[in-house]
Formats: sequence, structure tokens, C-alpha cells
Amino acid sequence: MPRTIWSGAISFGLVTIPVRVASATENHSIQFHQYHLEDMGRVRVRKICDLEDREIPQSEIGKGYEYAKDQIVAISDAELRELPLPTAKAIEIQAFVPLESIDPMRIAEGYYLVPDGAVAAKPYKLLRQALGRSSKVAIAKYAWSGRERLGLLRLREEAIVLHAMRWPDEVRDPAAVDPPHETVSDEEIEGALALMESMSRDDLDGPEFEDAYTDALAKIIEAKREDKPLPDAPEPEQPGKVLDLMAALTESVQQAKASRGEDADVHELPKKKTAKKQPAKKTAAKKTAAKKTTKKTAARRSRSA
Repeated sequence: MPRTIWSGAISFGLVTIPVRVASATENHSIQFHQYHLEDMGRVRVRKICDLEDREIPQSEIGKGYEYAKDQIVAISDAELRELPLPTAKAIEIQAFVPLESIDPMRIAEGYYLVPDGAVAAKPYKLLRQALGRSSKVAIAKYAWSGRERLGLLRLREEAIVLHAMRWPDEVRDPAAVDPPHETVSDEEIEGALALMESMSRDDLDGPEFEDAYTDALAKIIEAKREDKPLPDAPEPEQPGKVLDLMAALTESVQQAKASRGEDADVHELPKKKTAKKQPAKKTAAKKTAAKKTTKKTAARRSRSA
């Protein structure tokens, strides 16, 4: 069981659910330390007081806010725990909304909410089943680490998960990146949809979704530890310069199907539509011939008269 990082209660109207919070994710990446390369001595960060010019033990270190250049306001951890906020001790549910109404950019790391004790079992199950039947998620407020946050409560199998959320003003306007304003044809959109279809799948299981970087790094560490040659780095594929977008889409679909062992010739992409050329010269010729015929007929009629 992951360690508890916070304990409090979910406030659901007048219903209170005591919970413990545990991280729902874990990091498997390889961690490095800093070393002095000449003798491989560990390089450590020491905390020095600017005024006394000496190393300070952790017991003498606390938080402070620089109110002015010559005025520091010290804030203790106990004072942060006793903030005059209702969310300092509880995860207060504010509303229930459809999950699709929330911009994924606002959703951050996730935590498991664990019922704390027998008294929490029934209300926890009540909230879990209510969330499941409603097909909605709960939006809550809570205060951790010296700040108040928004949170999203959702179901993951039999557990309730709390996701930290960013405040609306923490997400930048997409106009800041100045999206390109190009015209795309229907045929090109159909080609992109065909490529998406050829790359669609029902799950994210497979070697292409595994952490190849950590595996490669582990092989390098093992080779150096055993004083063996380093593994050869594969040559990256150089993408060809395809100027025709439809040609690039067609080739991409063929490669995607071939990689999955499918027939690359099935479901060809739509070809570019070309405007039909009107036989202007022939039409003009026909009009000229008609004029000549009209003139000859008029001449014959005048002679007969």
C-alpha cells in the first residue's frame, strides 16, 4: 500500500467521509546523483546561512515570506496546517459535471482516496456508486502544501481517484501559439482519417508503449559496470522529404498497415479531384460551322427569290 501523504475527509453535502490520500502513480525512471569525476566522491548540496556563513541543520530551517527587502515573515508548518480555510481539513465537493466538459489541460496528477476506518466504508461506497450511476465527476476544493486547489473526483475500477486541477488562469490561451491559417481540402482530410483508422487500436498494450529510454539506459549502466562495450545505437530512420501531402498520407497508411501485417492496398486514399476540361475549341468550331451554314442557306434563299 502506498504511504499516506494527507488525511482528512470528503465533504459531500452533510455527508463526511474520512479518507487517506495515497499517490496513484509511481516513477520507474533511473535516478542519478552528482559525483566528483576525479575521485567519484559524492557531491552534496549544503545549506548555508548568508548572515552567519555556516551550514544550518534542517531543524533550524523554516519557511518565510519576503514582505519587504528588510522584513521577512516566518510561517511554520503548523500554521499552514491550521489555515483559516474549510478546505484545509476536507476535500469539499462543489459540483458534479460531465467529464467531457473539462479541458484535459486542467487535469494533473492523480491520487487514490482510501476510506479511513470502518466508519468511512459505507459513505465511501455510497459516493462511489453514485458517481458510477451518474456518469459524472465531482469537482472539489482542497488545500495542500500551502495553497488551495481544485480537484476532480472520478472512479477507477472500485477506487475513487482525486486529480489535481489547474485554475482557469493557469492555462494559457491557445491563441498565444498563433495556430497556422491554412486551407485543407476534403481529400486531404479524408486521407488523414484513413491514416488515423489504420493506426487505431483498442488498448495501449504493446512494446511501442513501454519505456524504451529506461531500458536502454539500464543496458548502458550494466555494460559499463561489467566493463563491456556499449550497445550499438540504432540508426534513426531519415524521413523522406515528401512535398505532396496526399502522397505523404498514402505512404503513411501503407507503412502503418504493413507494420500490422495488413494488406497495404486495401482502402486506397481518395485521389485529388481535378476540374473537367471543357472542350472550348470544339464548341467554338461548332458555332462557326453553324454560322457558315446559316449564311449559305440565306444566300440560296435570296437566289431562288
